[in-house]
Amino acid sequence: MTSGPRSVPRCRCGWLEGRGGQPESYCHWQMVDAIRFLVDNGIKWRAMPVDFPGWDRVYTFFRRWRDKGLVKEFHERLRGKAREPAGRDPEPTSGIIDAQSVKAAASVPASSRGFDGGKKINGRRRHIVVDTTGLLLTVMVTAANVTDREAGQVLLARLTERFFLLRLVWADGGYTGPLVDFAAKVLRLALTVVKRNADASGFVVLPRRWVVERTFGWLMPSRRLVRDYEGRADTSEAMVLWSMTMVMSRRLAKRRR
Repeated sequence: MTSGPRSVPRCRCGWLEGRGGQPESYCHWQMVDAIRFLVDNGIKWRAMPVDFPGWDRVYTFFRRWRDKGLVKEFHERLRGKAREPAGRDPEPTSGIIDAQSVKAAASVPASSRGFDGGKKINGRRRHIVVDTTGLLLTVMVTAANVTDREAGQVLLARLTERFFLLRLVWADGGYTGPLVDFAAKVLRLALTVVKRNADASGFVVLPRRWVVERTFGWLMPSRRLVRDYEGRADTSEAMVLWSMTMVMSRRLAKRRR
């Protein structure tokens, strides 16, 4: 006796009720958990464990959330909740900017990768701005040969469009020059460069700048981010956002215990 196709439980998520249309086959929580498993463990899409929905369904869900900006909305809601226990308002007034170069896999096209001469890395560069607690405000992924000043102009403009109360950003020496004037005159943003003491030797913790370095440290345990495997830059940005949602949700879960 042959068995028919396995029945798939319909999603019973409350926020999907009453929207009309054909019911989804899987709950959004299952999809979110599957994506976070992929980001955390660095697996291929086709290597999705059988405990999760099919890889093609999970990828379709990931792609929809990326293209419609839903992962950004999800991330921002979590960030607002994560700032509350520290006594912070949901909207930040200051931030710290920095960049990180990572090697690119063979799947990354030549058109969106480059060579970082300073770090001797052929790959991509992640430009981020974080708040004073280290939580991510915005991210932009470029080829590794794009300088901090070039990317900073676009990133800061994107930042001020979203965060109207933001008036101060700390940066390192890579953001000096015309970018400081552009931020002040065009964006009405004070870009303060925290310089390293020329007499200092070895590793030195610099005020404010260590916060963004710690954020990169929070992201690196996500194996999908150790190297850039994504064919599109916006997919790389989405992976960073998904990784940061794990950092914040784990922090919130500990506080509820």
